[in-house]
Amino acid sequence: MSKVKSTYALLNKAKPKASRYLLRDTLVPGLCCRIFPSGCKSFIVEYINECRQQKRLTIGKVGAIPLEEARAIAQEWLVQVSKGIDPLKVKEETRQRPTVAEFAERYLREHAEVKKKPRSIDSDRSNLRNHVIPNLGKIRLDLITRQDIQRLHSRMHKTPGAANHVLCLLSKMLNLAEKWGERPDNSNPCRHIEKYPGKVMERFLSHKEFAQLAKVLNEVEQKRLCHPNIINIIRLLIFTGCRVGEIIALTWSEVDMENSRLLLADSKTGRKTIHLSTAATDILALIERSETSPYVFPGRYGRGHMNRIGHQWLKLRKRAGLDDVRLHDLRHSFASIAVGQGTSLPIIGKLLGHSQPQTTARYAHLDASPVGEATNRISRYEPSFLASDARTGS
Repeated sequence: MSKVKSTYALLNKAKPKASRYLLRDTLVPGLCCRIFPSGCKSFIVEYINECRQQKRLTIGKVGAIPLEEARAIAQEWLVQVSKGIDPLKVKEETRQRPTVAEFAERYLREHAEVKKKPRSIDSDRSNLRNHVIPNLGKIRLDLITRQDIQRLHSRMHKTPGAANHVLCLLSKMLNLAEKWGERPDNSNPCRHIEKYPGKVMERFLSHKEFAQLAKVLNEVEQKRLCHPNIINIIRLLIFTGCRVGEIIALTWSEVDMENSRLLLADSKTGRKTIHLSTAATDILALIERSETSPYVFPGRYGRGHMNRIGHQWLKLRKRAGLDDVRLHDLRHSFASIAVGQGTSLPIIGKLLGHSQPQTTARYAHLDASPVGEATNRISRYEPSFLASDARTGS
């Protein structure tokens, strides 16, 4: 092992021997040129770590890395050693850091499958499979940048809703990466990436439209053009403000007729209580119970519960002239009527089973028809109206 002032000329002249040997640099102690019998030459750094173990760490091949750059790298690593940091250990740990695709599996296994509902898990799997992994999967998790994520978000501009969902998913994953020690704290690259403006679905049925829908439900019921359970499901959606899945999967054990309430064991927001109106309890009272199924609306042949009533709803809404109304709009309308009658947002939140006040706030709207009717009534100014109706909010 000879010690010389390294120059490119000297390194190029160095001949291979029967076994590998080192040429040590005199300017940067610890920097060496390792020469193999094959003639391959590489820069390395020798140092003693905190455990008094001699370590060698490769910088790169001679020729691929300039000599001055090799000296600068060697000095940087030796400074780390003086601070008690082992560069080789750091390099090995870095190699073991997961890619985005590898971390996605951990995210699903340790977070999504433990804390999320099946439908949300399926959504995460779909977004990871179709968008995240094809575009970012091979990037090491700790090296992913804001530019990488912005590029993906921009690429999905034609489907802004999906793009925003993917951004939220990545943000959650990268927050967990910080929590689990895979990234430095406060390094989430999703910060400052703006979401696409959301399309607010503000569709509320007017009194006239409710009358049209009620008329159609009565007609198809009398003429037996639709399964009775479909009609009862829609009526319960109107009178309870429940989500479609909550009514379809309702079991008799969750129905408390004595206290006029539904005690849902599981919903989008977990366990919750839905208070029933007289109209809702009357509907439930007329439904015939199955002897073989625990569900209020059993599936075909008694297997599970009814599912996918959307196609039937499309026919019914067309018959009622409500082509733009979704089943979920019945929930919006339930809240809108409550607001129009002067019900406070906290009470509406309890009626809908919301766990967060801000969720209820989005329902604090009125359809154009009720607003217009109220404006006309006020503009005509009747003292009796201001004295009574205005106070009750009717």
